[in-house]
Amino acid sequence: MSTSPFTSAHRLYVKSLYRRMLKNELDWVIRRDIWRGRAMLVRAEFERNRNVHNPRELAEILEKAEASLADKLHPDPFIPPMMPGGTKWERNLPPTIAPLYDHESAAHH
Repeated sequence: MSTSPFTSAHRLYVKSLYRRMLKNELDWVIRRDIWRGRAMLVRAEFERNRNVHNPRELAEILEKAEASLADKLHPDPFIPPMMPGGTKWERNLPPTIAPLYDHESAAHH
């Protein structure tokens, strides 16, 4: 059983913040060998604050991390081509199999 005073929602939030920070670093540097060094620095920052159990102190740390992430956000982040907003999103959609004009409903009017 876990002895952590924090909820699973808190853990999910911290994981999300960590992932967003890593993703932002990858937006700035596309070479994985250089990105890996930056990712290790992000991880070290999270590990440094791992044993903070005071909720007020932790809220302040997380607020500073969010502000830091907002300051460092890439202006044109990488979006995978097939994801919403990507270059191939909804390109060449297959035609719909529904009729273009519903003759049955038009006959009732």
